[in-house]
Amino acid sequence: LFSITLPVFTFLLHPLMSLLSRKNEFEADRFAAQQSNAQYLIQALVSMYKENASTVTPDPLYSAFYDSHPPAPVRIAHLAAAH
Repeated sequence: LFSITLPVFTFLLHPLMSLLSRKNEFEADRFAAQQSNAQYLIQALVSMYKENASTVTPDPLYSAFYDSHPPAPVRIAHLAAAH
């Protein structure tokens, strides 16, 4: 019974866990920008996304539900605003 009902609860909790993970990523980005130059972090993010051929504009609903990291444009916008 536990094995049957557990996926229902984990499915419902997944967006919350992703939200917390993305919040932590924003805090880590802010800390890194404070410790050095935010422009260097922006350049590193752009380079990583190019090298990994990751999609820069994922579907917002899918991203909110499954992605543990915020999309690159959102991270870059936050870093640029803090800079």
